This record gives sequence, C-alpha cells and structure tokens, in this order.
Amino acid sequence: MKLFQIRKGQFVYYNNELHKVYGVKPMYKQSVHLIKLRDLSQHLTSAAQVERYKPKELDSFIFNHKAYTLKLDQNAEEGDYILIHNPRPDSLDTYSLNEIEMVETVDKKGIITSNSHGVKHNEYMLMVPGRDKNSHPIDFKDMESGDVADLQELPPQNVNLSDNVLLPALGDIYQKKDSPELFITMVLAVKAETVYLGGGLEVSAFELMNADKWEFLYNLQD
Repeated sequence: MKLFQIRKGQFVYYNNELHKVYGVKPMYKQSVHLIKLRDLSQHLTSAAQVERYKPKELDSFIFNHKAYTLKLDQNAEEGDYILIHNPRPDSLDTYSLNEIEMVETVDKKGIITSNSHGVKHNEYMLMVPGRDKNSHPIDFKDMESGDVADLQELPPQNVNLSDNVLLPALGDIYQKKDSPELFITMVLAVKAETVYLGGGLEVSAFELMNADKWEFLYNLQD
C-alpha cells in the first residue's frame, strides 16, 4: 500500500494481525503508527507492510482482550462501545473514521459519547460483546495461520502491562491537546477500559491514546 493511500483510523493487517492506524508521519522511514486492537500495543512500520481492511457488519475481533461483534441494526445503550464507520461530524465535533468510543447518553437522534461527541445512529456500528454465532472473525488476515489463543478473551487482571502497551497507569500526567486552554490532568483510577482523570473526566483508555487529543507527559512515580 502506498503512503498516500493510508489514512488515520483505517483498519489494516500488519504481520497478519488486525491493527488500527493512529498516525502517519511521511518524513520518517517507518512512517505508519499502528495500534494492535487485540492488546492496544504500539507498532511502527512502513506503508508497504500493511494491507487495508474495511470493517463491516458481523465482523468480530478482540479489542483490548475482549471479543466484540459489529452490528448495524441495533442502537447503542449507555456504557456500550461503538465503531464510527460513517463519520459526519458537525462543526463542534472532531471525531473521525473508525474511532472507538464509549456511549454516555442516548436519544432518538443519536448518542453522546464520553468525549462529548454527538454521533447520529447511522454513523456507527455497535460493538456487541462476544462473538455472534454468525460473525466473521477478522483478527487475522489468514485465520488458519493465527494463534487460536489470540482469539480468546482475557480477564482484565491478566493483561500484561509491558513497556510496549499504551495502557494508562495511576499517576500518569496528560495534557489535553485539542483544548483552547492549557489543561493538564492526572490519572486517578482505572477500571477495566475506563480511565478516571482529575477534574471529573472519564475517558476510555483507547481515547487517551489518541495522540491528536492527549499527550503523555510523565508519571509521578518516575
């Protein structure tokens, strides 16, 4: 795949596994920044090493050690995760292709996410927990060569927080980059995929890794 064909947010296969593009920096040799959806680990590569995949209804995959199936015919409820596959943001919203966000409130027209984005019902696919019996697993490009163990869910306490995993930790200090005013906050608590920040904010771990919105500064214990 040529570099100009790669967009932030695209699902791609890299080393046979499903990833999401979270940044493209053309000036570097390894210009494509990826997040492996299965464990949220970070990877750097080149455009020639990835192959695009467009997610569709009934696709299933592991996201942060838990299995989900994409559904179009089911509206989200509070606490659900959504995949924004048809972004149509208005002037006050900044979400983009294939963002994964947690639902905070729901009405007939759409939802409000934990990042205060207003998303209409026709803009997202619901991430239903578990693998539907009719689902199409997309964790690997070549499913026969994939490790069966990597298709299984893991309880949160078994997640390996290695140096290559971008999960937040208590005491991490972050700066909000898309705020008109300087806003620096600390991670006060982490429960499953929800991160509780100073100032009363609650965001998903996946959202906190968005380099366009948040910048990790340091940890108080370092």
